[in-house]
Amino acid sequence: MSKSELSQSSSNAAPSLIERRRRAMGPVYATFYDVPLHLVRGKGVWLEGADGRRYLDAYNNVPSVGHCHPRVVAALAAQAGRLNTHTRYLTEPVIELAEKLLGTLPDHLEHAMFTCSGSESNDLALRIAMEASGGRGVVITRFAYHGNSLATVELSPAERGVRLPDHHRAVDAPDTFTNAGQGARTFARSVAEAFADMAAQGTRPAALLIDSAFSSDGIYFPPREAVQGAVDAARAAGAVVIADEVQSGFGRLGDAMWGFEVHGFRPDIVTLGKPMGAGHPVGAVVVTPEIVAPFTARFGYFNTFGGNPVSAAAAIAVLDAIADEGLLDNARDAGGHMLSLLSEVARQHAAIVNIRSRGLYTGVELAGDERRGGADVARRVVNEMCRRGVLISLCGPNANVLKIRPPLPFSRSNAEQLAQTLAATLSSLQH
Repeated sequence: MSKSELSQSSSNAAPSLIERRRRAMGPVYATFYDVPLHLVRGKGVWLEGADGRRYLDAYNNVPSVGHCHPRVVAALAAQAGRLNTHTRYLTEPVIELAEKLLGTLPDHLEHAMFTCSGSESNDLALRIAMEASGGRGVVITRFAYHGNSLATVELSPAERGVRLPDHHRAVDAPDTFTNAGQGARTFARSVAEAFADMAAQGTRPAALLIDSAFSSDGIYFPPREAVQGAVDAARAAGAVVIADEVQSGFGRLGDAMWGFEVHGFRPDIVTLGKPMGAGHPVGAVVVTPEIVAPFTARFGYFNTFGGNPVSAAAAIAVLDAIADEGLLDNARDAGGHMLSLLSEVARQHAAIVNIRSRGLYTGVELAGDERRGGADVARRVVNEMCRRGVLISLCGPNANVLKIRPPLPFSRSNAEQLAQTLAATLSSLQH
């Protein structure tokens, strides 16, 4: 979602802290909710405010295995007390992480390169793709978000004020709702036409960059053939296929560890971000040997603290927690239960016009007076749910899709609290 969508300040919430923040950090930093939250601690799926109130976190995917997971905290502390340096030395944790990470991915993805964030990962992936393809044109979805580096923010039209450069192209996401899902059926054709237009204007194609959950576009899970058709069109144009798994990876969608597996396609490059370390600054680019070879021959790669031992220890703990605690299965089970509950809420409240869900990633589209004019309703819902102790957010070009994306330990009972709170919120807004 755009960082400005929920940014309103209020003198009701620790005004001295807000004013200190503005003076020290400047006006560019936004806050969530009309009354910004002053948080002091987190545990599992819960966050605690300075006033002692607890909030059910149904939004933050970065602490993927839960806030302050004991296993992650212990791994961080132990490694920080031993050694933290960079990848020009041999250290066991970063090699172990690479091996464990590759073990969760298809065999054709053989090399892991480490970064400090999803933005860095997508930036590096673009450099690799451009070197492999000899091109510079990238196709993305129309309201995508892929990062905040100079290269990636140009490919993030979800951010306010971003203008897509002339050598890139944007296509509509595979919308499974509007016009009876016509967008999903035409997605592959749109990608093919975008690459053809790019080439006709003298730009050589470089990459198709896909967020596997189409997160900022409004959250869509189209039929497999829609995404596979787009991938085929990209390869026919000579472009590299990049799967942005920052939001959809690490078991988030329930049916598989990675979002691209849910769609059934084989990416050339996979990019990962901070959910990899449950919020610790670590990301990765996983790539085929063939695609990375031209980049390696010309440039090589070094990132001072991308892949440092402390970050690697955190990421290893995340992978172990997902496996040992059955969090992928939990995402499927709790997510399915949540979908059933939300579907019942939708039957009782006409404001909900569509629900799109896979595992623990759900978009609830709201309508206002006009079919797709529910931004005001959605904003009011998000703020009222916060007041009632449940945190969610917004996404989509019209800011009318409730974005529900909790940490992976989110349980059936948590889902019940969320659904009950949403139902009560919608009822309250009718009066």
